[in-house]
Amino acid sequence: MATMKFAEVEESLVTRDEFSLEKARQTLANETIAVLGYGVQGPGQALNLKDNGFRVIVGQRKNSKSWDKAVDDGWKEGVDLFEIEKACEKGTIIQYLLSDAGQIALWPTVKQYLTPGKALYFSHGFAVTYKEQTNIIPPKDVDVILVAPKGSGTSLRRMFLQDRGLNASYAIHQDATGKAKERVSALGIGVGAGYLFETTFKKEVYSDLTGERGSLMGAIQGLFAAQFEVLRENGHSPSEAFNETVEELTQSLMPLVAENGMDWMYANCSTTAQRGALDWWKPFRDATKPVFEDLYSKVEKGHEAAVTIEANSKEDYRVKLNAELDELKNSEMWRAGAVVRKLRPENN
Repeated sequence: MATMKFAEVEESLVTRDEFSLEKARQTLANETIAVLGYGVQGPGQALNLKDNGFRVIVGQRKNSKSWDKAVDDGWKEGVDLFEIEKACEKGTIIQYLLSDAGQIALWPTVKQYLTPGKALYFSHGFAVTYKEQTNIIPPKDVDVILVAPKGSGTSLRRMFLQDRGLNASYAIHQDATGKAKERVSALGIGVGAGYLFETTFKKEVYSDLTGERGSLMGAIQGLFAAQFEVLRENGHSPSEAFNETVEELTQSLMPLVAENGMDWMYANCSTTAQRGALDWWKPFRDATKPVFEDLYSKVEKGHEAAVTIEANSKEDYRVKLNAELDELKNSEMWRAGAVVRKLRPENN
């Protein structure tokens, strides 16, 4: 295990230097990894494991879009694609990658196949952390582990095909076999993690729910919308408002941040931009920090979990979700974005 100091805090990491792909293959040589669910994380993790030389099968309901997608991706019925119950029976490691609502619904079935010595793998701490609401309580004689890639399954797969790694967190909730650390490390390397940093199921879900509602998705959309609306209200064209709000950030500035950090991005902008950014970032922090504090408190208390479970369990959830997504898609800002993307040189 490697250690690295982040600021003044030393953290435990698993990297490919000390835990190579070959070591990961050897660790899981006698294991069958059953990936349940072929929606968001399932395809990327399953395909990466398969391409990396692990014994992988997919469990999915027949006559579903996800089953058809698995077939299109090369999984073969009766060879490495099975109904969920059969996959659970065959798997020694069960990767539980359905949606949070799907995990709740399927749990009575899955738990029947968690015989002693197996491993139950999650990519989200939701089900176990909020067990009072999900009723997902794994038996004591199985390993319960987590690898959470810091991005979508689509990104995980794309970066794998580019010979890049997507960082991931790992956690051990229960080590029944004494092999949980080796299993989770091997799986993390196998699914394509750049490196693995240690967390707990609780910390993973608290940080994940805060991030999704905050700077990764919710807050950034809110900031985009506010700035776009102010520019439009002051007579700027949709194209100008979108380029100054979204396009310049995503296409020019964020790649610089990813490369060497925010300070380096600032240093590579004009002195006028630097001065304004340095003067204004703290007022934005001070204005939004109370919102983040409220958000974290609601995540910690289980409020966000309750809202999610209630919404996702309704029969008309998908219809209402699509309506909300259409509202975003059809807003002036993202309609302008669709035009701007078509005008990028690589699309002409």
